Amino acid sequence: MGTWKFDPMHTQVEFSAKHLGMMTIRGHFAEVTATGQLNPEQPERSTVDVTINTASIRTHNAQRDNDLRSSNFLEVEKYPTIAFKSTKIVQKAPDRGTLTGDLTIKGVTHPVTLNVVKYGEFNDPMMGHRIGYAAETKINRKDFGMSFDAMLDGKYIVSHEILINIEGEFVEVEAKEPARTTA
Repeated sequence: MGTWKFDPMHTQVEFSAKHLGMMTIRGHFAEVTATGQLNPEQPERSTVDVTINTASIRTHNAQRDNDLRSSNFLEVEKYPTIAFKSTKIVQKAPDRGTLTGDLTIKGVTHPVTLNVVKYGEFNDPMMGHRIGYAAETKINRKDFGMSFDAMLDGKYIVSHEILINIEGEFVEVEAKEPARTTA
């Protein structure tokens, strides 16, 4: 068991939603931190905590990004972060499992389960001990207080269902040796 952190240069938290039931709109959060107590040999003993800066949302459209930051959706002034805290990990195969935890968006917390795939493990003196993972789940945005429900021609402008995809590399944090005292 050791302490691990997401490598911000090799981490992506992406989401997608349907626009008018047709076009898939994709975006990501540029500022994500994750730490965990990971046990690669016994994943079910591991824990993960994730914090996402809501204002860092990006969809390649400034007007849409500002709308997603508004009270219609994330309300970033009042709720600056999204949080996830794991509660259970189940290994289903050597490289697959589920990660269940409490997801908090806009002050509303619900349990969610992500399907997880372990991409691999790498140990290098320069890059450190790394484990790559991917995870995905679906949420209903209305469950988290994002109740914007405008319609055009009988179709929701923004779907209720949001697909979340995460890929990242956890890097083991080197344990610091205790300070030595001289007597």
